[in-house]
Amino acid sequence: MLSTVARTVVPALGRLRVTSDPGADLAPGSVVAANHTSLVDPGVVLAALHRLGVEPVVLATAGLWRIPGLRQALLRDGHVPVHRGTDRAAASLESAAAALAAGRVVLIYGEGGLPRRTDAGEAEPGPFRSGLARLALATGAPVVPLGQAGSRRISSGSTAKQVAGFVTAPLRRPDVHVHVGAPVRLSGDVVTATARARRAVVDAWRIAAHRAGHLPAPEPAPERSPA
Repeated sequence: MLSTVARTVVPALGRLRVTSDPGADLAPGSVVAANHTSLVDPGVVLAALHRLGVEPVVLATAGLWRIPGLRQALLRDGHVPVHRGTDRAAASLESAAAALAAGRVVLIYGEGGLPRRTDAGEAEPGPFRSGLARLALATGAPVVPLGQAGSRRISSGSTAKQVAGFVTAPLRRPDVHVHVGAPVRLSGDVVTATARARRAVVDAWRIAAHRAGHLPAPEPAPERSPA
């Protein structure tokens, strides 16, 4: 239901485009790791994934389950509440692992929260929490990096600015871009795996931000010398 709402509402708020790397694969049992910049971008990401034929299980802050009406939809679709800072936090990874084992695609935000900025510009994703790496290492699931850019042009800043941005977005129609990278397999310790996952998401975000007109073209990766 949430994906249906997203694909209906998001195109009215802006011009959404979706691209992917060669080799990008949203196979069953994958973890999609996305950057988080705005209250709007979960809808943007769900709309993009719907275009690609994926209805993910989402790990989201447990506070959403307290909203009447939304709680029932979240429970019905099998999404996973994250009780940050409590002894119930680990249970969310167990539920996510069960979803992966059942062949679902799981969407997780590596940063674990929104940036504390009031401007509408783009910025590199912040530090990642360890949950993404711990989930991938425990399950062996591939991590598909997803970068999104432009959702802060729809809504960002103070509560009043967020409401104003959302209301005026259908008239402004800002460019929003989602880019899906090729999957990576994490290995090593949690710190190393977390850094690798973040780097992959940053690379995907840079492509999305460039194609949405918010950043210059990303620098090409250095060529490797032959072995």
